[in-house]
Amino acid sequence: MSDKHIGGNFDDFLEEEGILAETEAAAVKRVIAFQVEQVMKEQKLSKVEMSRRMHTSRAALDRLLDPTNRAVTLQTLDRAARVLGKRLQISLS
Repeated sequence: MSDKHIGGNFDDFLEEEGILAETEAAAVKRVIAFQVEQVMKEQKLSKVEMSRRMHTSRAALDRLLDPTNRAVTLQTLDRAARVLGKRLQISLS
């Protein structure tokens, strides 16, 4: 029995399955949601205060903090970063 994926690259496997981009996007969103939540905890910012400072709704903040919800705009990400004293950096590689 021979499996072509044994010893192979996981990214290659995901690409062959047609889900590499989707998987990477989900991973990035999870990391961003985690980072925002951690900085909010460090700064002792509640969701109510964070959304107030971002000039957005609690629902929009909840979408940002939901690691499975990828429907977040760059504007929302930038606003969150600025409220937390951070800078949003996006790059192509």
